[in-house]
Amino acid sequence: MSTSALLIDLHYLPSLEYFACLFPYNTIRLEAQESYQKQTYRNRCYVLTSQKVDRLTVPVRKGNSNVPYRTIEIDYGQPWEDVHWRALCAAYSKAPYFEYFAEYFRAIFLRQYTYLFDLNLALLEACLHLLQLDKKIELSEYYEKYLAGNSVDARYSIHPRARLDPSNYYHPAQYQQVFGKVFHPNLSIIDLLFCEGHNACNILQQATSREISKKQELIIP
Repeated sequence: MSTSALLIDLHYLPSLEYFACLFPYNTIRLEAQESYQKQTYRNRCYVLTSQKVDRLTVPVRKGNSNVPYRTIEIDYGQPWEDVHWRALCAAYSKAPYFEYFAEYFRAIFLRQYTYLFDLNLALLEACLHLLQLDKKIELSEYYEKYLAGNSVDARYSIHPRARLDPSNYYHPAQYQQVFGKVFHPNLSIIDLLFCEGHNACNILQQATSREISKKQELIIP
């Protein structure tokens, strides 16, 4: 594990690339002072259904990019939590570990968090718990354009429109998914958890790019 800290933006049910990025670090600092960015992973994730890879999106109010992320409210005028839960059940009810892990996520959806940031934080903490990854989570207290010290800046580096580059953070490691014979990389972490259970951490370790690991070794003081 790296002794440096990682600064990264907070996503909704993050992708495998996201977890491969944070995997080597003991301390994860979440960017809590940024402006909200639309059409990013902050309010969307991707899961595998019987038909295709499907996008799940959390609707938000005042989704303007100039609004502070921590003040973005979830729009409960749309029954998004029911839609997401039904989609997860349809996609993963036959997955080996769905019945063991599903209630962790169902309980979070039922709490009806006001703010998207708080929902995403609760989901991240649940995922780390289920992965049995002991990480120190901190929230940034002010916005730094450039980081000082030995912190590593991964903000804005993982984006749904960005082409997946295995030399960056995530080197896909295949596992048995619920549908089809073709492996779909870089879905939400929930896909890996429901399919692999406690073995998910081993899969993530395999998926952590060797190139990024070497870069991290160079910055350890």
